[in-house]
Amino acid sequence: MNPEPGDITEMLARSRQGDPAALDQVFARVHAEVHRIAHLQLLRVKGGNTLTTTAVVNEAYLKLARAPELAVEDREHFFAIAALAMRQILLNHARSRRAQKRGGGVSPVWRTEDGTVESKIDQVIELDAALERLREKDERMARIVDLRYFAGLTVEETATLLGLADRTVRRDWRVARAFLYRELMSATSPE
Repeated sequence: MNPEPGDITEMLARSRQGDPAALDQVFARVHAEVHRIAHLQLLRVKGGNTLTTTAVVNEAYLKLARAPELAVEDREHFFAIAALAMRQILLNHARSRRAQKRGGGVSPVWRTEDGTVESKIDQVIELDAALERLREKDERMARIVDLRYFAGLTVEETATLLGLADRTVRRDWRVARAFLYRELMSATSPE
């Protein structure tokens, strides 16, 4: 993450105080990093996806610009919120595609070992549901997943943003991944 943290934090403070150009300046300064985060998220949902990285970045910008209550504290917090906005965009797109698939003739992406058809669209929706179950059990672990998986932050950046020790983030990240894995496996296993 290249831009100077102090500059970004200052621009975000101006945005909170009502300066409409400040958020534009933040996006201009961090565009490459936001673009990278969007690209990583799109790679995770590759199959059947019709969104481009630029479209996701633009939608995220519009989503954040339309949120008058947006109170971003600093640079890491901005990236976390931007990643969450992009996740919501991808989730909404997946739900829309799933609705089209029900009657719109969208072809499935891959087959599971037992021959049943499953798409990346379904995986995105299942992951979101599993993450919400994790959030109900442990908000901190869910935030770590948001920051590590969706925002692409390092352990150190996540620890700094949340005010935790690196080892706590590593431990919670391992536990959260195991929880999500179990949740996703139980969602796909026949009953």
